[in-house]
Amino acid sequence: MQYDDDVKRRLKRVEGQIRGVLKMMEEEQPCKDVVAQLSAVRSAADKAIAYIVAVNLEQCIIEEREAGRDTSKIVKQAVDLLVKSR
Repeated sequence: MQYDDDVKRRLKRVEGQIRGVLKMMEEEQPCKDVVAQLSAVRSAADKAIAYIVAVNLEQCIIEEREAGRDTSKIVKQAVDLLVKSR
């Protein structure tokens, strides 16, 4: 699978957020502020995961249909992957 620039930008943003959280911890910022930032990191990572799965699912469905095969197995695998990521 090729990963486009959008998903790479999302992950670079997550990387920056993680660095920010580490800095907050080094500066001994309040727990609630650190946890709030970690929650934002988790949300951004979840969105990146969903985007990656959606793009891959779309491509897999196209390929399966072109080959004349049933797509239900591919959809189930994508759903399982999303559930597993939580």
